[in-house]
Amino acid sequence: MTVTYIGVRHHSPACSRLVAATIEAIRPAHVLIEGPADLNHRLDELLLGHRLPIAVYTYYRDDERVHGSWTPFCDYSPEWVALTVGRSVGAEVRFIDLPAWHPAFADRRNRYADADHRYRAVTERLCREFAVDNVDTLWDHLVEAVPDDELAERLTTYFDLVRGETVAGEDDRAREEYMASWVRAAGGPVVVVTGGFHTPAIRALAVGKGPWPEVPQPPADAVGGSYLVPYSHKRLDAFTGYQSGMPSPEYYQRLWEDGVGGAADAMVEEVVVRLRKRRQLVSTADLIAARTLTSGLARLRGHEFPSRTDVLDGLVSALVHDDLPQPPPWSTRGTLAPGTHPAIVEMVAAFSGERLGRLHAATPLPPLVADVTAELERLGLDGEGPVTLDLTAELARSRTLHRLRVLGVPGFERRSGPSSGADPVLDEQWQLTPDDGRLPALIEAAGHGATLASCAASMLRSQIPQAGIADLATLLFDGALCGIDMEVTAALADGIATAGELDALGHVLATVLGLWRHDRIFGTAGSPAFEPLIAAAVDRSLWIMEGVRGGPAPAEPARLRAVVATRDALRHAGSVLDISRSTALDVVARIAANADAPPDLRGAACGFGWSLDAEVDAVGALAGVSGPRIVGDWLAGLFAVARDRVLSDDRVIAVLDDVVSGMSEEDFLIALPALRQGFSFFPPAERETVARMVVDLGGGSARSLLRAEVDPLVVARGMALEATVDRVLAEQGLL
Repeated sequence: MTVTYIGVRHHSPACSRLVAATIEAIRPAHVLIEGPADLNHRLDELLLGHRLPIAVYTYYRDDERVHGSWTPFCDYSPEWVALTVGRSVGAEVRFIDLPAWHPAFADRRNRYADADHRYRAVTERLCREFAVDNVDTLWDHLVEAVPDDELAERLTTYFDLVRGETVAGEDDRAREEYMASWVRAAGGPVVVVTGGFHTPAIRALAVGKGPWPEVPQPPADAVGGSYLVPYSHKRLDAFTGYQSGMPSPEYYQRLWEDGVGGAADAMVEEVVVRLRKRRQLVSTADLIAARTLTSGLARLRGHEFPSRTDVLDGLVSALVHDDLPQPPPWSTRGTLAPGTHPAIVEMVAAFSGERLGRLHAATPLPPLVADVTAELERLGLDGEGPVTLDLTAELARSRTLHRLRVLGVPGFERRSGPSSGADPVLDEQWQLTPDDGRLPALIEAAGHGATLASCAASMLRSQIPQAGIADLATLLFDGALCGIDMEVTAALADGIATAGELDALGHVLATVLGLWRHDRIFGTAGSPAFEPLIAAAVDRSLWIMEGVRGGPAPAEPARLRAVVATRDALRHAGSVLDISRSTALDVVARIAANADAPPDLRGAACGFGWSLDAEVDAVGALAGVSGPRIVGDWLAGLFAVARDRVLSDDRVIAVLDDVVSGMSEEDFLIALPALRQGFSFFPPAERETVARMVVDLGGGSARSLLRAEVDPLVVARGMALEATVDRVLAEQGLL
């Protein structure tokens, strides 16, 4: 039996050309391809006539793990070319790798993730030898830009070298032994197309003859399946996080269609067009310079035609005239870093491309797609544009939209609506937008269920085991919005008992208390299941509050919201608490008097007691607060918890006026940011009330105080600068 092995790099046009030429020359009886063997009976579905890129999405779920992964194909994927060309010459075409749900793929979300770290030492040495930045540039230099008659030898040498110094892991060995068993079973001339890392091992293992291997089946208690999904060049691009194959898929698409020279010319033009659309000035001279530099770099690097990095480097040299804060992204690997130059962002986007796949109309789709389509039509949500929902009358429509939201289906954006159970808002604003990503998202979500309701429930519940307590509270509220019983009370109780962060605990308490107090719309008001959670969260919050220490620092809004939630529980849910009001007030009184506690927490503790009508002298406490670095944060705490009392007692504003009036310009500048943050707790209408109190003290117009044309902080800094200038001039005898 004659076996021809072709080791490939996934999504390499050069490898695809070699695969096509080899199959057409040999016209083998069998073409065996690295791909999921459980898809062999569905190859006709794969070849219906889709517009690539597409992917096989596989989902799997059992008691121990949940898995979702993709097997992507584009026009220039060697596996796709082997499949289509093999069929065209009459060969028996089969995928020979383990199914994507198999434990060998447990840590992979993409079958073709080469995990270059396995042979990093070899490729790093080669990069040094050839003076290139990374494996992508090395690959272009050694493979993509060379004549076709040199490809086979180069690929064999490259992958033998790479694998020769690398020990495969247990998962790779399992896959390679399985793929070798298919080779042993095939008769007649055979072409085997697999990832180059695996090819040397498969060649060594595929000795002798054997029966056709069994295709592994999922355990009886597991749920799983595979569907075709539309894919996109953006999802294939290494610069957007794709783990395998080639970056810049649009460039390689052009290379596949037009050759190396044609790809270079096309991408220079594409980048210029994108930049001009962004209103970036790119002159004809710039374009000539880009082409000249690109060609010069190619010659300098020994390339007959410009490679991908030649084009990108030439474009940067010609079009970017600023100092770059970091090396260009193609000199490394991975996603774009924050702060990347805007022109480089556009270059990367142009080389990534906008190409979207499309499935043939006859492609089987999961039941979820039909269920969602019917549901949207029935509820009149299948159009586009803004949608306003009255939650008291249109709860079903709201739940449908929220279920799509938690599934991550694009095109359904919630603009406004209740953010917690305590939020008095009774309407929602949504924006419905057609989106090419909607079908792929629904197909991929179908692993969680056949209907929208069951799918959303499964998606949310699957997040419970890994969620922290703040995330659990968010899941609880999402469940209420979706009309799903989340069954998270046990997990929340455990989280509350061990919580160490006041911020997260406050979020939990505010969410649970709001649902318990108000949500008759969502059916959670007065739920007995929430009462132990409220009691435990109040006890834990007070305990954590009393242990917080820290000097002057910016007030922490999340911490202050936790104090508000605890106060609200004392005010509205006292009957379900384990702690008495008097005991809670004793705790906050100790915090308010503790000089080691952060100023914002001390102010909040003072407001806590004052808002519950305890005998608290908030006015006297404010008068005793000293120092510009403290007063603003202390007031932020007081205002966050006791806004209503401040508005009904003008003595606080009067004392604050005295405190601020007594500050030097320098101290006022120090205090101003924290003071502004403190007053931000008042909504606009209440700020006008405060302004009126200030006017009553000194005269003027309340509205004019709120409509200053210049930022007060700018004014204060200007005053401080003037004072500094005057002091320096005086010291130098110039005044």
